[in-house]
Amino acid sequence: MVTFEQIAKSEEIQTYIRHGNDLLGAMGYTEHSLIHASRTSKRAGDILETLGYAPREIELARIAGMMHDIGNMVNRQEHAQIGAVLAFNILTRMGMAPDETATVVSAIGNHDEGAGGSVNDTAAALILADKSDVRRSRVRNSNNANAMPSFDIHDRVNYAVEDTTLSCDTEKKIIVLEMNIDTEICAVMDYFEIFLGRMMMCRRAADFFDMKFELIINRARLI
Repeated sequence: MVTFEQIAKSEEIQTYIRHGNDLLGAMGYTEHSLIHASRTSKRAGDILETLGYAPREIELARIAGMMHDIGNMVNRQEHAQIGAVLAFNILTRMGMAPDETATVVSAIGNHDEGAGGSVNDTAAALILADKSDVRRSRVRNSNNANAMPSFDIHDRVNYAVEDTTLSCDTEKKIIVLEMNIDTEICAVMDYFEIFLGRMMMCRRAADFFDMKFELIINRARLI
């Protein structure tokens, strides 16, 4: 059985994540490093754990979270599908059972809002975990938030987010993404302009778990 620990310690996977992060850095994208992979992995597992899933299902979500962005080492475009193919080869070579490989690969291949969706429990958890990792430290632009034009709207939105929490309330059956935004850096409408597609994807992921999704920004409920 392939474990999360094997995946997390794999030099091959770590190398692909680092190269993907370097490629996106050269293109001006936000950080997609091992930090993002680890955060996404933990949060995906935590979601399924809170919802009462079995330990192995939780572990598969953590594996998918760790590997979800390896396709970036090839190209940002279609990185989810590229990553799924790469993950299939890696996991098959490591000896993962075909049904588990299929679960992880389908989650990775469907985590991007361009052509993805909550095709299974692992995918839904991965989507919520990935899309909720919005934070100032992901901005790599060397200029500050008021230095235009190189600090674009994507940078401003991420830089404006001071803190973010994702919580699951099983009694109320809601998944809540709450964040504080410095509105002197970025208006709330700027956030929606950039991330509306991602938030709708999160809402559909919550629907998959028969739960409601709420977005709270600066203590105001927006979704």
